[in-house]
Amino acid sequence: VAPAVEAFTAGQPYPIETRITNEDRTVGARLAGQLALFRTENPTATGSDLIFKMQGTAGQSFGAFAVSGMTLQLQGVANDFVGKGLSGGELIIRGLGRAAQESAQHTLLGNVALYGATSGWLFAAGRAGERFAVRNSGALAVVEGVGDHGCEYMTGGLAVVLGGTGINFGAGMTGGVAWIYDERGAFLGNGRYHKAFLK
Repeated sequence: VAPAVEAFTAGQPYPIETRITNEDRTVGARLAGQLALFRTENPTATGSDLIFKMQGTAGQSFGAFAVSGMTLQLQGVANDFVGKGLSGGELIIRGLGRAAQESAQHTLLGNVALYGATSGWLFAAGRAGERFAVRNSGALAVVEGVGDHGCEYMTGGLAVVLGGTGINFGAGMTGGVAWIYDERGAFLGNGRYHKAFLK
């Protein structure tokens, strides 16, 4: 965290390439807190882009609370709560091996991604688990499919789902936009959405 903050405040790039395991949880949160504190004390400062390239399996809450200026790239898979409270950062997730070749068939991030996100971006070349973008109020996300209860209680932001969804999509959704690429025409015909979604 300390050298990254130092580079950020000096306007210097700070790229990192490293491996990650499921023991590495809430990756990025501590740095996000320090950058938010710096910006509070220096509201006119711009900072630099901090780019972290990781490979492996991320533990829970990968990219939680990431702020603008942070880009976390993961080649592999991530557990639940990816981008929880995302606050302006950018998360990019790609598969490895067969998951990279047939991305639409593989789940790369677990349940409850983007819970309570307020801004930022999530791009996943693969599927997400259940309760994707719950309570999202401003983040933009692109994934290749989601499980049940997608965009539940969403109030803002944009979710682009380039594939199938589970049941109860959009339950309690009161704002934001969801685009579903419904190639098979199954989204409306099979009752896979919450009835209030179309009102």
